[in-house]
Amino acid sequence: MTDELKCIGCGSTIQTEDANKIGYTPQSALEKGLESGELYCQRCFRLRHYNEIQDVDLTDGDFLALLNKIGDVDALIVNVVDIFDFNGSLIPGLHRFVGDNPVLLVGNKADILPKSLKKPRLIQWMKERSHEAGLRPVDVTLTSAKRKQDISDLLELIDKYRDGRDVYIVGVTNVGKSTLINEIIRQSAGVDNVITTSQFPGTTLDLIEIPFEDGSCLIDTPGIIHRHQMAHYLGKKDLRLVSPTKEIKPKVYQLNDGQTLFLGGLARFDVIQGEKMGFIAYVSNELVLHRTKLATASEFYEKHVGGLLQPPRENEVADFPELVRFEFSVKEKTDLVFAGLGWVTIPKPCVVAGWAPKGVDVIIRKALI
Repeated sequence: MTDELKCIGCGSTIQTEDANKIGYTPQSALEKGLESGELYCQRCFRLRHYNEIQDVDLTDGDFLALLNKIGDVDALIVNVVDIFDFNGSLIPGLHRFVGDNPVLLVGNKADILPKSLKKPRLIQWMKERSHEAGLRPVDVTLTSAKRKQDISDLLELIDKYRDGRDVYIVGVTNVGKSTLINEIIRQSAGVDNVITTSQFPGTTLDLIEIPFEDGSCLIDTPGIIHRHQMAHYLGKKDLRLVSPTKEIKPKVYQLNDGQTLFLGGLARFDVIQGEKMGFIAYVSNELVLHRTKLATASEFYEKHVGGLLQPPRENEVADFPELVRFEFSVKEKTDLVFAGLGWVTIPKPCVVAGWAPKGVDVIIRKALI
């Protein structure tokens, strides 16, 4: 066992004894890694080179125990959330973990938002939602790891609020945290892709420290597993399909009352009462939507889920949670949000229902566009 050696990809302690445990590295790979200065565990090596993900035996409690340490230090907490899945990417009870430390709330993946969405309106909504969750951030900002200027602006904000202290980056799995940190390292030190990144939940397994010039550190923490994320119900291929990587193109559907719109086999939107109008879906450009009659929608779903309605795929249907219904009476222009999937904008008063896998949120908000 080599306790002092850490994987630079996920932060886990390197060990050469048990291939089924975290941090395993074959002895030959360990020697090569020490020679090159790039020491990765086998899991990170496979993820980086072959895009393979291996299960790990860390529990949700292990992740939360690491988070608990944050309240005992004097630091700036940078909480990264996915603006495409804001509710699904808030850490439950984060305000209790951080103690008196200031929190900078960062909405990631801003590059996928439609250009018609006004950023100040989104930031205001994020502030309101975080306050409802008990969090009082010192500032709220939007960013994207794909835009250099965004990273420069984020670094300025971090420097403004850290006041010489360490910085802890926290977030649930799949919010793009490691990609963001890699870009920060690349711009600051000219080093590419130090931390393992992937679209699969739970990539960073332990604390990873990146030093600042003044002796303080930027610390990447494990992604907290939020079981009510859509990502946890999807296979590898479908996670890529559902998680947008390019600007979302709005899709307009003219629907009468008594009609249903399926978002693959993952969610469903019913128009129960109201005049015919154009509903606008903001979801991944790769996700196939299907319109049908409300009266026979449940039977249609049973017959076609895993086939015409994908994801989930045919071999995943048996393990996929049932869809749960949420009904709303809408009085003004409103977004109906499927956590982790996107939203449907409802332009006029009507009665609608949204269905999502059991445990995944369906909420309404004042329309952002």
